[in-house]
Amino acid sequence: MIRSMTGFGAGRGASGGEEIAVEIRSVNHKFCEVKARLPRELAALEPVLLRQVKDRLARGGIDLALRRTGPGGSMAPRVDGALAEAYARAYAEVQARLGLHDPIRLADIVAAEGVIRLDERDTDLDTARAAAEKALGAALEALLAMREREGEALGADLEARLATVLSLVAQVEVLAPQAVEHHRTRLAERVRELTQGMAIDPGRLAQEVALLADRSDVAEEITRLRSHVAQARQLLAGKEPAGRKLDFLVQEMHREVNTIGSKSQHAELSGLVVSLKAEVERMREQVQNVE
Repeated sequence: MIRSMTGFGAGRGASGGEEIAVEIRSVNHKFCEVKARLPRELAALEPVLLRQVKDRLARGGIDLALRRTGPGGSMAPRVDGALAEAYARAYAEVQARLGLHDPIRLADIVAAEGVIRLDERDTDLDTARAAAEKALGAALEALLAMREREGEALGADLEARLATVLSLVAQVEVLAPQAVEHHRTRLAERVRELTQGMAIDPGRLAQEVALLADRSDVAEEITRLRSHVAQARQLLAGKEPAGRKLDFLVQEMHREVNTIGSKSQHAELSGLVVSLKAEVERMREQVQNVE
């Protein structure tokens, strides 16, 4: 079963006092390119998480976003006790000098600048790694499920187009010999017109027709096209990432169809070649979405 390269997944993981949330998105890309956005204090985990992604995904432009979701997230309040004591002494000194008797309130000390500040929460990288790997694992499962669902639709569409290609190839195979015979008849009529009833050398006419038949022979191209279709179907039914191989096969199909077109001198045959090119081009567009 093939998979699409587009999808989205989210997951959460916890370990000890660490809670992590991960979101992962993927779009089409020739290779597997991962961009990660992590809190600064967890930056050391990036290589581990990138490897986890690449172990599960073969291709795609991957955007990974991680955040800490425990109490306070990445930040935690810090109390500067020495500064609070200094503020309390300063307030008491002012009271004494001015003869004031208002009580010194906790709210006044806490509200003083620098007594309480937000700092990065202490981080245990081993605990954070365990939580992050759990969250990323869940996000990857969700992403893969979506990519597989889209892959089923892609596979069905490609299979239908491969069947259409085979049907058109069968028609080409029938028409190709008829086109040669049609040309032989036209050539004989044209020669009679030009010679105005003079005797025609049957051997010479047969030689010209044989040369045309050789130039118009598309048997090899038809055989290769059918082989490419068979290989594409095997890839669609397989379990391994098939996008690059399918892309190569579609290019080869396009080459064979172009060769058939260059050998075709019959209107109906040319029409079939145009239809073949259209189907192969549609397949080429779809294959760009396959992992």
